[in-house]
Amino acid sequence: MNTKEPFVITISREIGSGGRTVGRILAEKLNVRYSDKELINSLKKQFNLTVSGIEKLKGEKKSWLADFIQLIAPMPSAKALDLDQKFTQEFRMDVTTEDIYKAETEILKELVKEGSCVVAGRSGFFVFKDHPNHLNVFITASENNRIRRIMKKQGLPEESAAALVKDIDQKRENYIQRFTGTSRYDTRNYHLVLNADGHTEEELANLILAYIG
Repeated sequence: MNTKEPFVITISREIGSGGRTVGRILAEKLNVRYSDKELINSLKKQFNLTVSGIEKLKGEKKSWLADFIQLIAPMPSAKALDLDQKFTQEFRMDVTTEDIYKAETEILKELVKEGSCVVAGRSGFFVFKDHPNHLNVFITASENNRIRRIMKKQGLPEESAAALVKDIDQKRENYIQRFTGTSRYDTRNYHLVLNADGHTEEELANLILAYIG
């Protein structure tokens, strides 16, 4: 990957591995935008962006996402949205998982058109598989360490944290298999796989930077 040209780095991760934080730190070090689930969810919620809503916006505005990005994802970190009523779309009660996947994919592709970025989750490794300058990273960790991290961050007892890890692991795997036809645990989907055990998020971000060279 060449950081002198527009690029995208995708960070896939297991819950409790610290991967989302790694992505944020990496984006800050590279001075590029960072996209995670909060950003995408904010777009969909604040602007009620469904697939049909996105298509309508694209028809009304040549660079429909440019103004949003300045509000949502200034470099290098994101900040709160201000709702602009003229871009609000009619809310659909019949939005399906497929609608969500298509909307997220469209948003991500538009974000990347605006410049280099780091993308956490959201099937990024698959969405950008044909991008001419991309790096796919997967961050894993032992189950025990993941559970302990969830316990600390969310204030949960061990049993509840373990159940949460198991549930989200399965849901994410089902989602990836359904829409990409592959497994998120298939290492062939990534250029770099990192085990977070024994490393801080800062150290992991630095390892990715070292890999990029």
